[in-house]
Amino acid sequence: MGLTKFENRLLQALPSGDLEQLLSHLERVEVEKGDVLASVGEVLEFAYFPEAGLSSNIAVTHENRRIEVGCFGFEAMVSTATVLGSDRTPHELMVQVGGPWLRIKVEALQATIRQCPALHDLLLRYTHVLVMTLSQTAMSNAIFSIEERLARWILMAHDRLDGDELLLTHDFLAIMLGTTRSGVTLAMQALEGHGAISAKRARIIVQDRAILCKLAGASYGPAEAEYERLIGPFRCKTAPAAG
Repeated sequence: MGLTKFENRLLQALPSGDLEQLLSHLERVEVEKGDVLASVGEVLEFAYFPEAGLSSNIAVTHENRRIEVGCFGFEAMVSTATVLGSDRTPHELMVQVGGPWLRIKVEALQATIRQCPALHDLLLRYTHVLVMTLSQTAMSNAIFSIEERLARWILMAHDRLDGDELLLTHDFLAIMLGTTRSGVTLAMQALEGHGAISAKRARIIVQDRAILCKLAGASYGPAEAEYERLIGPFRCKTAPAAG
């Protein structure tokens, strides 16, 4: 299709020869808030390289209880199951903030991986970072307070979105954090009290990222640092990653 400009950070990290082979298979599509691009166990037709927006990996139980285990944006590819030889996703893939994505048929991606060692190596490094993110989320859910987890989640969203305004409801955040709406409200008020954010109906405004980093503590940062060590910078923001 002759793509010459794109905003996905993984693609930008590829050597030109491998990139050219991949670009010939990619097409740009628009995803919208609320889109579910794959359900748990669904056979994957496409892999994606987001260029903007914010989306989630959501774990879903048989009783339809749901919790986010990872979020991703223009630093990512979806789904890493295709890199690891599976044709199905273990998580629901849901769009929180829409935008342009590049997609490729799974068969075309896997064929290109076989032909391009540098692409295979890059996607394995990204998969390693994603596993770190999932494990960091599990640890955060187990041992950190709701205020610390909310601060971490806002930082992760802030990393991937332009500007300081996040358009997200308390109901949605409750799913993301595996808690109640009232729990989100109390945590939001605590972060506001520290001057880290201001919150209005369905809107969070980051007022001081450094305070957010301090409040998130050790719940935030290791996976992000590993991405930058293995792949390159990806944050929209230039403020420090940790307090």
